[in-house]
Amino acid sequence: MAQWTSAVGAGQLARLLGSQQDRPAGPGTRRPPAYRALADGIRLLVLEGRVPVAARLPAERELALALTVSRTTVAAAYEALRAEGFLESRRGAGSWTAVPAGNPLPARGLEPLPPEALGSVIDLGCAALPAPEPWLTRAVQGALEELPPYAHTHGDYPAGLPALRTMIAERYTARGIPTMPEQIMVTTGAMGAIDAICHLFGGRGERIAVESPSYANILQLMREAGARLVPVAMAEELAGWDVDRWRQVLREAAPRIAYVVADFHNPTGALADDDQRRRLVDAARAAGTVLVADETMSELRLDDDVERPRPVCAFDPAGSTVVTVGSASKAFWAGMRIGWVRAAPDVVRSLVAARAYADMGTPVLEQLAVNWLFSTGGWEQAVTVRRAQARQNRDELVAAVRRELPDWEFEVPRGGLTLWVRTGGLSGSRLAEAGERVGVRVPSGPRFGVDGAFEGYVRLPFTVGGAVAEEAAARLAAAARLVEKGGVGGGEAPRTFVA
Repeated sequence: MAQWTSAVGAGQLARLLGSQQDRPAGPGTRRPPAYRALADGIRLLVLEGRVPVAARLPAERELALALTVSRTTVAAAYEALRAEGFLESRRGAGSWTAVPAGNPLPARGLEPLPPEALGSVIDLGCAALPAPEPWLTRAVQGALEELPPYAHTHGDYPAGLPALRTMIAERYTARGIPTMPEQIMVTTGAMGAIDAICHLFGGRGERIAVESPSYANILQLMREAGARLVPVAMAEELAGWDVDRWRQVLREAAPRIAYVVADFHNPTGALADDDQRRRLVDAARAAGTVLVADETMSELRLDDDVERPRPVCAFDPAGSTVVTVGSASKAFWAGMRIGWVRAAPDVVRSLVAARAYADMGTPVLEQLAVNWLFSTGGWEQAVTVRRAQARQNRDELVAAVRRELPDWEFEVPRGGLTLWVRTGGLSGSRLAEAGERVGVRVPSGPRFGVDGAFEGYVRLPFTVGGAVAEEAAARLAAAARLVEKGGVGGGEAPRTFVA
């Protein structure tokens, strides 16, 4: 049985390799042999996640023709990659990308930084802002006023409070997506929603296609569920999805589930447009794949001139392909652990039935608080304040990083809560380790990839601004100097909580 889960065509690989030529070499750099340059180029594409791990590479002859080099050059490059652990081959099955043994992906995390440590350590691990006040307090007070009738019941609502299910359905309908309460299940956060979906549709060993990079905690949830993750590289810069790659993976790997963040992607901040959404839904439908669309960042549009695309489920009128996940945790407050699923009624019934063996239901008081926010206009007011805060933090963090670390590269996203940064050739894992020493916590790129990809990246959330953002950038610069001087040892990177 083949060990690869996707394939990269000769023309596609040639284009990816060609894009690396835009990066000038340093002065005095000697030009390596052709085979070595080719091997280094493929290795970098794997480490950056632009070519997924476990992707089948083209045959030697095909790639030689696409690159206009000799087959001997390609054969020597493949042999070098095999010797370094970045390529595996088997007669009759071809060659596919890998990462070297002995370099485990640091997937689990420490607990969030305790409040008493906040004075000495800047925590950039969590992409979450403090609660918006006074709306949190008002929502809880409103929930307490609505609580007495529910206190006279058993308190178990596996599908969610009827009032909140109705309110969420009405919000989708107002966005032009007719929705009934029977299509909604309230969950304990978006993580609870996706966990339930994975258990319903994907058993152990099932393939799940994911964006590369993707949200670290979801990737770990899927790993622990026994899924086989199939990474699909994002388009260049912030152009959303590479739908041609998605179509190829859906056709060849036949994943049971595909998980995507269409709206201000975590961690890159990319926003998929209407045409990309339509084409991806069509491809998933043709492949028989359940497309899980995570909308937790959808309301965090930071620039006023950004037009909000239609929800992914708008392109699935029959409801047979798309399952949508939403949450109050990113747009409002991470401590408000209320999420929801929008799906076909039969899917919701199956999710509710399976829930009896999981968490039984979501806390009533928190559901009432979110319902109060939705029904009084408090949600819109709080999210407006949240956007302004995140926008200011983004602009101040971007300015600080550009000043302190001019060699680091990134595109400024128009929404969301995170900045995806290429670290000028430095190891993201080593930067995370060095950051712990100088008082800044930052998650390394490999946490957001599959099997060790994105070693040259870190994720920076828009959770600090002003003087704190300036100090965070200064400490990151100090961490970078430590790495450059070789002051950070080998071994597994420190395990930092990611949210």
